[in-house]
Amino acid sequence: MSESINYQEGAVLLFNKPLTWTSFDVVRKVRNTTKAKIGHAGTLDPLATGLLICCTGKMTKKINEYQAQEKEYTGTFTLGATTPTFDLESAPENQQPVPALDQAGLQAFADKFVGAIQQLPPIHSAIKQNGTPIYHLARKGVDVKVEPRNITIYAFEITEVALPVVHFRVQCSTGTYIRSLANDFGAAIGCGGYLSSLCRTKIGAFKLEDAMEVADFIEQYKQAHQNG
Repeated sequence: MSESINYQEGAVLLFNKPLTWTSFDVVRKVRNTTKAKIGHAGTLDPLATGLLICCTGKMTKKINEYQAQEKEYTGTFTLGATTPTFDLESAPENQQPVPALDQAGLQAFADKFVGAIQQLPPIHSAIKQNGTPIYHLARKGVDVKVEPRNITIYAFEITEVALPVVHFRVQCSTGTYIRSLANDFGAAIGCGGYLSSLCRTKIGAFKLEDAMEVADFIEQYKQAHQNG
């Protein structure tokens, strides 16, 4: 990080979002440090890690552009159960035996999801119904209706198998819920499944390997401004 960067004027910052943090936790930390106007380009769930693009100052005008770009994720699905949230934000239930499928057999199921498909978002998501995020309604037991979305899965690769855990890599369009993909993948196999870990590795041309840790950014910022 350079002392010459004017965060109030505008900058694009790449962060590796820590596990259990919300995306807004990152925004708040950076805003409190730099005192700049700031936003992020694409929410990551608290149990996900990986690339989070933050834009400050005039570069906040780029947020929608970055948010619309293709994403890449790696992570794990756990087969043999489902969860209400499609991930580990809620406890596994509906345990079922997992078929003894090898990597090629699991890849055959993954291949069925590649291309332009319709996906039903989780009811535990930030989509709004009458102005209220539906996860608030779902937690209160309110009947929530979600409509299928048109998304595109460009690549869905099974990279390692240690049943009931399946490792994957997915390239997809914006608006894709990997939690829903986990649930749908398990349903297609017939044993249920949920997302057990997730890391966003790319957004368009931006890569996780070029991202920084939030704590390192704050420390470097403080040192630069103490010395300046």
